[in-house]
Amino acid sequence: MDVFASTEGPESDGHEQVVFCQDKQTGLKAIIAIYSTALGPALGGTRFYPYATEAEALHDVLDLSRGMAYKNALAGLDLGGGKAVIWGDPDRIKSEPLLRAYGRFVESLAGRYYTACDVGTYVADMDLVARETRYVTGRSVEHGGAGDSSVLTAWGVFQGMRAAAEHAWGSPTLAGRRVGVAGLGKVGKHLTGHLVDDGASVVATDVNEAALAWVRQAYPQVDVVSDATALISSDIDVYAPCALGGALDDTTVPALRASVVVGAANNQLAHPGIEKVLADRGILYAPDYVVNAGGVIQVADEIEGFNFERAKLRATRIYDTTRQILQLADAEGVPPAVAADRLAERRMAEVGRLRSIHLR
Repeated sequence: MDVFASTEGPESDGHEQVVFCQDKQTGLKAIIAIYSTALGPALGGTRFYPYATEAEALHDVLDLSRGMAYKNALAGLDLGGGKAVIWGDPDRIKSEPLLRAYGRFVESLAGRYYTACDVGTYVADMDLVARETRYVTGRSVEHGGAGDSSVLTAWGVFQGMRAAAEHAWGSPTLAGRRVGVAGLGKVGKHLTGHLVDDGASVVATDVNEAALAWVRQAYPQVDVVSDATALISSDIDVYAPCALGGALDDTTVPALRASVVVGAANNQLAHPGIEKVLADRGILYAPDYVVNAGGVIQVADEIEGFNFERAKLRATRIYDTTRQILQLADAEGVPPAVAADRLAERRMAEVGRLRSIHLR
């Protein structure tokens, strides 16, 4: 096994530590990025994805780890931000030896980083990783864990959507609104259920035909469209990106007909400045790392001994945090993404400063 730690280069600017991990026998190639431990050990999931290049994998993990630092700060957690990616096709190379090799790399960081599930990794995978490291969350209920973190991720997104609906239309409900859900994966499925229960009209899409078959059977009242382009141009009130990042870019934002954007995907803004384009078009954007924090709240609760009701109560408060950020954005005349960044940076600075008080 090989480990190479680096914070060199412009892409890793601001990160405390970036670790490249390789185990040739199992085919493991992973990158663990720790953005900040100002509030505590870094916590963030492991994404298993067939990136086209190592540079693409590095870019993704750096973006995701920074987002986790801000997400954990605004979720009120005493945890920093980190993320990991395993570069490869999980359908081809995922195995017990590979996951356990990865777990040993996590253990080598001695508690600076806690891992969990993300795209391409599941509860059963975390149980295997945990056979080599203490620093893993998102484990199965049978092993004292929280189980599938998408449950509270979706619940938190729904709470953020309620807050955005109140800000835009005066009432914290999606009843009578048409919501477009892009991505019917682990989170999108639960979110669709919450929206239907709340009285929303839902239109959805996914690249996976099995996911479309699921929604047609589970919720026949949901309209299905061919792709994200068709969804964006649909007559919808709310757009919910729930797949991979970069959904809001120079092509999609001008075509977007929704007046509110609230979704579960990480890093929805394709580049800096898109938040201003949204604001200039009068589109209310609830920052992704604010509203999708329910999952990290759920897995973080494992660290002190998991209690679902306690974790759900914390995730429900995403409504209050989103509401606060939207009000602050109006008061300061800035996009909500800027207001959220300011709040997160303030907490990291003010609470992180307490580490300078020496304790024996």
